Amino acid sequence: MHTSQSPLIASPSLQLDLPVRSGQGHKSSSVVALTNFRPRAHDLPISATEPNLSREQPRQWWDPSRQLLKSIRQYQRWQSRGGLLGLCLTKFSVIEHRFWSVVAGADIPINCQLGGGLLLTHPTGVVIHPSAEIGCNCLILQQVTIGKDVKIGGHVDVGAGAKIIRPVTIGDHAKIGANAVVLDDVPAGATAVGIPAKIIMPRVANG
Repeated sequence: MHTSQSPLIASPSLQLDLPVRSGQGHKSSSVVALTNFRPRAHDLPISATEPNLSREQPRQWWDPSRQLLKSIRQYQRWQSRGGLLGLCLTKFSVIEHRFWSVVAGADIPINCQLGGGLLLTHPTGVVIHPSAEIGCNCLILQQVTIGKDVKIGGHVDVGAGAKIIRPVTIGDHAKIGANAVVLDDVPAGATAVGIPAKIIMPRVANG
């Protein structure tokens, strides 16, 4: 009995060589092709430069954090357009922003500089200063305070209760631990934990 093996082909199709038992008890191989094989979205690395706007799309009407972000995006878009139509729609966006701010319990100014793909899983207690800059595809959990002139890079995860209260810079792909108080810059890929926060650099594989 002989069963051949075919390598897995990740793209554009995946082939599997499966043993099949015949009527005489002998095994033969059958190749099954899975076309258009693609990895799942959550298996792909998250970019620090290319915003994934689908992260912000409201899943339903009652989706306070995403509706809040939507009102901010709409206000800024119509304000940049100008004209009478832009003026009317910015006023409507202001009303939406106030409503969803109350519902979400968040203080995120309507003129905030927020990169695309921002996730506010639990927006309650989130406070962001108008002069702060936040990169794309970031994650901010509840009770987070981001102070004046803070610059946060792309794909930064900020844990619950964290405070970034000085004008520091947070590098791309960094992580801020829960309840951390960040007083100094955090390099790209590093983790900041504790009060005051200590910087933990990522391990570099040898060889």
